[in-house]
Amino acid sequence: MKDKWDERYSGKAFAFGEQPNNYLKEKLTGIPIGKILFPAEGEGRNGVYAATLGWKVFAFDLSVEGKKKATLLAGKHQVEIDYEVGEFQSRKYLPNEFDVIALIYAHFPADKKSDYHKTLATYLRPGGTVIFEAFSKNHLGYVSANPKVGGPKDIETLFSIEEIKSDFNNFEIIELIETEIELHEGLFHDGTGSVIRFVGRKK
Repeated sequence: MKDKWDERYSGKAFAFGEQPNNYLKEKLTGIPIGKILFPAEGEGRNGVYAATLGWKVFAFDLSVEGKKKATLLAGKHQVEIDYEVGEFQSRKYLPNEFDVIALIYAHFPADKKSDYHKTLATYLRPGGTVIFEAFSKNHLGYVSANPKVGGPKDIETLFSIEEIKSDFNNFEIIELIETEIELHEGLFHDGTGSVIRFVGRKK
C-alpha cells in the first residue's frame, strides 16, 4: 500500500486536488476550534484547510510523498500541520487528546478498519466529534461504470451504515446516511459515486 500511494502522490499535480473535501468543509462550520486529527491524510488538502481556520492540526499517512506535498501546500497557505509518516499502529496519540477526528476517504485494510476506528475513538475527548466520508459498499457499481470516480474495488474495504454504527457505538449519531454524490476532487475522484456520511459526538 505504501508503494501505491507514494507513486500516486509523486506527480506534480495533487492527486485529489488542493481544495478541501466539501463535506468536511460544511461540517467543520460551527464546531469550536481546537485540536483535530486527520488519519490517512495524503497530500494534506483537508488538514491545511483546517489549519487556515485556526485548528491545531495533526495528521498521519503511510506515504512520504504525501507528506512532501502536504508540506508544500501548507507553505503555500502559510500554515503548519504536524504530519507523521508511518503505520497506524505506531502512532502515539493520547486518550481524549482531540476535539475532532476527520476520516475523509480513509479506506483502511478490510481486516483492520473496525479496530482502527475503535482505537481512533479513544483519542477523541468525550463530547468530541467524528466527521466521516468514504465510499459505500454500493460504490462498486459506480466505479465499474466510471473508473475515474475512484475508490477501492474490494467490497470488504468499503463501508456500510451498519459497520459505522458498530464501530462508533458509543457515539450520538448527528448524521448517518448513504447517498449518491458528484465528486470533482483532482484526478482520482471525478464522477458520480456512493458514499457513507457520518457525524457523531462521543458520549
